[in-house]
Amino acid sequence: MAGLALVALLSIACSSDDEPGQKADPVDLLADTNRSGRIEFDQASENAGEADWNAEHGAVFLANIDDDLRRCPAGTDDLELAACNDAADEVLNGPDDLRDLAPLAIRAWPAAPDGATARLELDEPGRDFVRLFRILGNDAAQFEPNPSFDTAELRRGVTLGIEGKDILRDAARWDGMLKVTLVVEATSGELGRDEVVLRLSPVMTYHHLLPVEVMHATALRGSSDSAEFRSEVGSAMRDSGSTAQLLEVPGDDDWTQDFFEPAYMSMPAPGRTQHVIWVYYRSANTRDPAPFLRSAGQIVFNVFRGPDIAGVQQFDPTRPQMDDTFDSMGNTETIPPYTLSGVSYPLGRLFRGSVELADQSFRKMLEAQRVQPPLYIPTDWLSVGHVDETISFVKADTPRGWAMLVADPRLARSMLEEQTGKGNGALRMFAGLYWEQALAETSIDAVLADTEVMSASAEAAAEIDAQIEILKAETGISDPEIVKIPFLDTSVSDGLIAYQPATVNGVSMSDRDFAAPRPHGPVIAGSDIFESQLEQALSAIGLRVHFIETWNLYHTRSGEVHCGTNTTRRVPAVNWWETGR
Repeated sequence: MAGLALVALLSIACSSDDEPGQKADPVDLLADTNRSGRIEFDQASENAGEADWNAEHGAVFLANIDDDLRRCPAGTDDLELAACNDAADEVLNGPDDLRDLAPLAIRAWPAAPDGATARLELDEPGRDFVRLFRILGNDAAQFEPNPSFDTAELRRGVTLGIEGKDILRDAARWDGMLKVTLVVEATSGELGRDEVVLRLSPVMTYHHLLPVEVMHATALRGSSDSAEFRSEVGSAMRDSGSTAQLLEVPGDDDWTQDFFEPAYMSMPAPGRTQHVIWVYYRSANTRDPAPFLRSAGQIVFNVFRGPDIAGVQQFDPTRPQMDDTFDSMGNTETIPPYTLSGVSYPLGRLFRGSVELADQSFRKMLEAQRVQPPLYIPTDWLSVGHVDETISFVKADTPRGWAMLVADPRLARSMLEEQTGKGNGALRMFAGLYWEQALAETSIDAVLADTEVMSASAEAAAEIDAQIEILKAETGISDPEIVKIPFLDTSVSDGLIAYQPATVNGVSMSDRDFAAPRPHGPVIAGSDIFESQLEQALSAIGLRVHFIETWNLYHTRSGEVHCGTNTTRRVPAVNWWETGR
């Protein structure tokens, strides 16, 4: 692949002056304006609109922050780990690194007058965030700190590559747009100038309608519950027909959803495809003593980072220590694509809760990406505070192509009351299970008589109503597209948590398969009433359910299936540069 990429880059300097598409002015700087993945001298579209950038045209480049030679060492120092990547130096890091550079070229001008020289000017503030290389051939490139060219080079033409030194972190510092100007001069004065505009690829997260490429789950050493969980997840994947890899995450932090978030960035590649660098965000969870981050998040550097895979961390080291659960990645999800009132979100939108309580530098970084503008809902009433505790999105047989699963404490209560009315109030819930050392098993009647559970559930219902109203207003989703998922809540010192296993907290394994926690509800005629309800509700939108045991490993610690897994999904076919964002 590296050899092919080099040919693509080098071939741009092999065209003659009289090729079709050449503009009359011989002073000609080109980028991949028509987004073909290479510079095409014989295409007029390569010059058309090159000084503008929109959904139809404009060149793209990447933040070259992967590790193509796997030279970055593993370690435990958070700042040192994040500092190593291919953009951290001024050399080409192996032949594959060439593929991560976006092409630029100065068209050959054989008739350039004696003494003519040229230079490239990069506008501010973008110039501080990029690096130019001269492509030398034979898988070689040379850093150009002050790119200037003599007469012989102008006559031959020059091939260049550009990289971003980092992803966007703060739109107030730089918005990712870069203007590059070619200025050609002689002793008699300026002979001409030409400019192109490029844009740094944003980083985009995956929505749950995309196929799973890798399923992640922590393998806790010596834990039979962890082994059972992974076994059931793997079985559900096979039953769903998934060919995704189940990757066992090492370490002792089994909240696999929370310490990293898979994402990607991309630019055009030959064949109208995308060249992708996978990106793994590290959560901004801090741990005493500051400024050290949650250690499990080092996986984005120590395990994931490599060729075409990057790790990213962003946090405010001056931020006072506090309960930062809102920075966990179970509180960073993605609403699937939709259009409302003529406004389209082809890659969906980021979906987060109560971010006023989260790290604001991380928030700025996410918002700076622009193509998936975040939607925020209140979650501070929850003890854990994550959006995945009350809302999930699944592919569905609906006009919009997806549905929203929503926690519904009122439905859970009414289902139990119905069974009491039928004389089944003595039937057991949570049979044979424990809250750590205390017996969890109870009856329907006892649950309905538990004032704490009933009060917390009523409060949760009102709070969820408010979340739904925001989502309806922002996405246009309607009641027929909302699937109610029953479970009750209870209260702890810092908010509400799920009393029953929160079956909304599941993972989409395929277009037709959803994995949810086993609810351990009352069994009527051989069937758990909450399992039956979920199966019927999801069957109506074209899904089947795989139940996973989470009680000991996650539920008793305020989590479920989604909390214990993470998914790297297939990069969507939608080219972000065509979205108009």
